[in-house]
Amino acid sequence: MPKLRIISKAYLGKPVYSASLSFFRMAFGLMLLGSTIRFWLRDWIEELYIRPQYFFHYYGFEWIKPLGSYTYLLFAVCGVSALFFALGWYYRIASVLLFLSFTYIELMDKTNYLNHYYFVTLVLFLMIWLPAHANLSIDAMRKPRIAARFIPQWTLGSIRLMMGIVYVYAGLAKLNSDWLVEAMPLRLWLPAKNDLPLFGPLFSQLWVAYFFSWFGALYDLTIPFFLLNRKTRPYAYATVIVFHVLTSILFPIGMFPYIMIVSALIFFDSADLDAFFMRIKRFSSSLPVVTNNNMFTFAPPWRRVVVGMFGLFFIIQLLFPWRYLLMPGELFWTEEGYRFSWRVMLMEKMGYAQFVVKDAVTGEKVGVNNNDFLTKNQEKMMATQSDFIVQYAALLHDHYKAAGMNDPEVYATIYVGLNGRRSRLYVDTTVNLAKERDCFKHKNWILPMGGNIYGL
Repeated sequence: MPKLRIISKAYLGKPVYSASLSFFRMAFGLMLLGSTIRFWLRDWIEELYIRPQYFFHYYGFEWIKPLGSYTYLLFAVCGVSALFFALGWYYRIASVLLFLSFTYIELMDKTNYLNHYYFVTLVLFLMIWLPAHANLSIDAMRKPRIAARFIPQWTLGSIRLMMGIVYVYAGLAKLNSDWLVEAMPLRLWLPAKNDLPLFGPLFSQLWVAYFFSWFGALYDLTIPFFLLNRKTRPYAYATVIVFHVLTSILFPIGMFPYIMIVSALIFFDSADLDAFFMRIKRFSSSLPVVTNNNMFTFAPPWRRVVVGMFGLFFIIQLLFPWRYLLMPGELFWTEEGYRFSWRVMLMEKMGYAQFVVKDAVTGEKVGVNNNDFLTKNQEKMMATQSDFIVQYAALLHDHYKAAGMNDPEVYATIYVGLNGRRSRLYVDTTVNLAKERDCFKHKNWILPMGGNIYGL
């Protein structure tokens, strides 16, 4: 064991060029700046974070509140800090502000949850502690003492490991009977794109849905290893570009394809990037390219803290997606443990939800028009996810109680269809949902799916 520890320490602490991590910082920061501007220009700040009457919170984060018109200020902080982050200007402050502002935006309403928002939050947390400003930064020009051409290998490897977890876990999630045997949900989605020029008619062919399903699983499971290999890396990165550009054309999944294209740059050889920037430096000596041979080192007290924290971080990342194994029922049906587990585009799930509120004393019943309380997107999410249903029932209870109803009881009739199956009753109609509470425990008022999806 001591020998293994020495070898591990020597490998993880091996010097690598800092240009790769610093270039990743620049690309990632500029991408987030562009994303922030995109939200502003498309009026999504107003639509998603100001206009709704009610916001669905994450369990344990009920204290995160919407900010009303101050949300514009929050996005401004996010955008400016992304710019400073990319420039490496007051990097530590910028990285903390970017992490906090982006994460607050993400936590305001889980209706807007996307896997790539979660990924960005995790990467930003890691970047707070990494020496990504040791090169190609204004900070390195202002403070030569932090300028370093070399960094420990584990600092670069931590981002690569995070990327690897995302890809491999997304691939493992695709090893299920719906995806591989039934080609679901791609066989439902692809025909809708048959009007695309040139290749459009192919998307109506069943074999194409199967090809995309099997190739998607194989791609996710293997691409990190091909990116790590020097010989296969150029071809693997070309595949990354083609794969994600194609998914962005076919499916409305926002910035995810571009985030993965940019993030995959972290796999390129740090020595090659260093040589590239050193050549550029010859033409313009004013560029913030570090030419010394210094090695960035953490102060002894901080080194143990950061390494220990990163170790705990990755243990959590490796274990957390498997929490669904502790829950009974079909994961795709209950979605208990589905979120934050890198399950990307695996379901076509539609629901219809009708709520009735009953006065506990008089027995008077009132039918609820969901549009009076929720946006269309919120209603869509609520109708298929149990934690949304519980929170919505609490909202209805409080609303009708304030309107004078005695201890309002909330009952729901909800039908859900999953991956082409016929709709089935999702919730026990006899359960007073106003008495239920959101928690990590299984919600036993969710009715069985009436079948199985085999796999991971």
